[in-house]
Amino acid sequence: MGKRILAQRKGRGNLWARSPSHRHVGRVKYRSFTPDINFYKFKVIDLIHSPGRGAPVAEIQYEDGVRSLYLPPEGIFVGNEFIQSKRENEKIQVGNILPLKNVPLGTVICNIESFPQDGGKFARASGVGAIIKDKIGNKVNVLFRSKKTRWFHEDCLCTIGVVAGGGRTDKPFLKAGNKFHYLRSKAKKWPIVRGVAMNACSHPFGGGAKQSPHKPTTISRNAPPGRKVGQIAARRTGYRK
Repeated sequence: MGKRILAQRKGRGNLWARSPSHRHVGRVKYRSFTPDINFYKFKVIDLIHSPGRGAPVAEIQYEDGVRSLYLPPEGIFVGNEFIQSKRENEKIQVGNILPLKNVPLGTVICNIESFPQDGGKFARASGVGAIIKDKIGNKVNVLFRSKKTRWFHEDCLCTIGVVAGGGRTDKPFLKAGNKFHYLRSKAKKWPIVRGVAMNACSHPFGGGAKQSPHKPTTISRNAPPGRKVGQIAARRTGYRK
């Protein structure tokens, strides 16, 4: 009788599989506009290390005294003042938060909203930026570092510049222990063992004289937890021609 595989044990939600809340300083989202306010001015009052993420976090204070968290772009420091505005013809300055429709083509941006007023979803990792490539109607085409493009609504907010913390991955870990503690702080299990290298009782792809799945690696979305491994609900397989 086999044991529960790793995917099943993670699903129980034990402490080793949960992301530790004390390592996350808070939600880093844009402030929502109200019907009568379409302009905010804020000041960076502190830069915070957030162990649960790769990029640093800035604490900001708006003119009305409200404090919030902000994803800082490269090059800013404590005391900088920036704006979050929906007005046209605002200054294109690193750190300003503007809708995509008011940002010219070729501008490097980060922390892009998926849809208006969702707070920011794309290009949020350290050292990451995207480029505005095209505008058609009320849609804006954005080119990401992965060479993929995506169309966004023109009212989606973005931050001018590249996310701070670039070059973080250039330094080697040197030891397996360093990598273990780094990923443990983010609630990720490491090292990861391949399923084909396991025993037959530990994984559906395990066992056999050679390291091979011995069966198709695509699996249904509705498969039971002990079998739901590999390419789950794959739309297609093989090399793209």
